[in-house]
Amino acid sequence: MKKITIIAAFLGLVFSASAQEGKKWTLRECVEYALENNISVKQSELDIQAAEIDKSDAIGNYLPSINGQVSNSWNTGLTQNVTTGVLQNQTTRNLSAGVTASVNVFNGLRNLRQYQRAKLSRLAAIYSLEQMENDISLFVANSYLEVLVNKEVLKVLQEQNKLTQEQYQRTQDLVDAGTLPQGDLLEIKATNADEQQQIIVAQNNVRIALISLAQTLLIKDYENFNIVDEAYDVPIADILDKDPKEIIENAKKNRFEIKLAEQNVELAEKDVQIAKSAYAPSLSAFFNYNTRESGANRISQFTSIDQDNPTVVIGQVEGTGQNVVSDNYTSSFVTLPPRPFIDQLWLNDGISYGLQLNVPILNGFQTRNSVKRNEINVKRAEYQLEQTKLDLESNIYQAYVDAQGSAKAYDAAQTSVESQEQAYDYAQERYDVGLTNAFDFSQSKFRLSNAQSQLIQAKYNYIFKLKVLELYFGIDPEDIKL
Repeated sequence: MKKITIIAAFLGLVFSASAQEGKKWTLRECVEYALENNISVKQSELDIQAAEIDKSDAIGNYLPSINGQVSNSWNTGLTQNVTTGVLQNQTTRNLSAGVTASVNVFNGLRNLRQYQRAKLSRLAAIYSLEQMENDISLFVANSYLEVLVNKEVLKVLQEQNKLTQEQYQRTQDLVDAGTLPQGDLLEIKATNADEQQQIIVAQNNVRIALISLAQTLLIKDYENFNIVDEAYDVPIADILDKDPKEIIENAKKNRFEIKLAEQNVELAEKDVQIAKSAYAPSLSAFFNYNTRESGANRISQFTSIDQDNPTVVIGQVEGTGQNVVSDNYTSSFVTLPPRPFIDQLWLNDGISYGLQLNVPILNGFQTRNSVKRNEINVKRAEYQLEQTKLDLESNIYQAYVDAQGSAKAYDAAQTSVESQEQAYDYAQERYDVGLTNAFDFSQSKFRLSNAQSQLIQAKYNYIFKLKVLELYFGIDPEDIKL
């Protein structure tokens, strides 16, 4: 994932170390681990999945709904015979089944607008995740650099103490030879003890910074956690040559917090359109197929010709008096068992279909109030977008000033180190020939050590502030050079 490598690309590292236990972690491994295990990131990923489901729901609104129903009941007592329609005391079993399909033909474009909103919601969730990943990457990088700063300070103190111990041995020889007084040796001994104490404090600072980074990554094995020791060169600060307004304009086009705020405005506007859809009539179509079956006996009527009186006079022809005869039928009712199950289903089936138009007339101002409520939400989203732009502009100006200040602080720290190195060399020369005492020499070395520590802090602070400003400008991580 592109954003996972943001800070690693910033610092121009080539990573090959393993993240296994007992090995040192690279910055890329720290960032990747943080993004894979951070709870907020996981929650944002769930938001994207939920947005995908909302999009699926919106697509499903275009499809017809099909429902089937089956019921089987037993009736005992005075009930209607389903075959004759006559009420009678009986115990019967009746089955009915049907399938109904319905589809929205028109509902005020609600389906279309809900689909559009689902796409906007998914995009907003992606922007939110990207913004969170950027923030976490920067936070991890800052914690990582804090460990490096403390490690560099520790190295400086250890190197200075090494020189102090060498100076202690030379002073011991000179004291033994009677060239220097015993007081100079005691002064260097005290300086050595003070530096040893500073080294212990620096070691604790390194450990605390490592624990803080491990906690950020949700790693509990503090004892085995460590990072790769890597030195960074100060990059070329081309970004400081640009006007802050240019950086702001680029940031408004590329920063995810702006894109997210703009999406929220579009979402609010889409909610207004959805609410207004309730003003329009809705038209739906339906189709139903149904059938039934009964376990009740059926009564059938049979007719036959009376063999004793096969004909009967039913009238006479007017004028001639000739009789008009007809066959003499007799009728009888016979109780038969129910027809076979499948036969009944085919004989008793039927369909129904039609259209249904719903016209909203009055619903207690619910639609009107819903529209107004969503129009208020649009205003809120617009104000939030404006506030986000103002905050971004303020943050960029602050980042620009911080980068300029850190650049000046870094230059001043370099000058200070150069001056203190010259002062230290001069003090050492004077001390070696006995023109200065051990106290003044120790003070010179202390000032050099302090200047070197400040240079380290100024250097990494400058690197971090510079990269933050470049991010605001919209430089892609792979295009940032150190």
